Amino acid sequence: MDRAQENFRIRLHRARSWLKQAEAVRDSDPDGCFIFLWIALNAAYAREFGEGESERKRMLAFINSLLQVDTGRSLHALVMQRFTGPVRCLIDNKFVFQPFWQALRDYDASNKWEQQFAAAKKHAMDAVMAGDTAKVYDIVLSRLYVLRNQLVHGGATCGSRLNRQQLADANNLMLELVPRVISLMEENPEHDWGEIMYPVVG
Repeated sequence: MDRAQENFRIRLHRARSWLKQAEAVRDSDPDGCFIFLWIALNAAYAREFGEGESERKRMLAFINSLLQVDTGRSLHALVMQRFTGPVRCLIDNKFVFQPFWQALRDYDASNKWEQQFAAAKKHAMDAVMAGDTAKVYDIVLSRLYVLRNQLVHGGATCGSRLNRQQLADANNLMLELVPRVISLMEENPEHDWGEIMYPVVG
């Protein structure tokens, strides 16, 4: 087995292991479920950063790669048809919009974040109406990344009642997105999915 094949095998094995754990706690531990789903997604796409490359750019590049091989347009259907409600809720939710939290931290009493939020919502809905799947995923995953940060960095109480709706929407979407991502990768082993960040050494 050559290096690329081994990287691919390890990448999918890791992603499946975290997805399995997420599915095991989906009903009993929504917070843990989301964190495990995010780790599964990370395991699927994580690679070394390029020069000047952000996490968001790396994620978007991965989504674009998936869209290229997704001839059945299942990823498009997921956000444009099956989960239009949760997608719109995430777009409309200020609590997963990073400038809202930045304004609170900076004691910014202006309405700048509200203007940004209104513009971001319009931009998102324009992408939905135009059928721009890559842009919709970019926006939705950036919202989910804020939720991820809240949980991973201890910015929310475990089991808190305050973030239940966005967490439920996130889990419902991710519980279908992550398995589809893994399936698309399995169906396209010849695609270059990149070097894994932490190879197995022993």
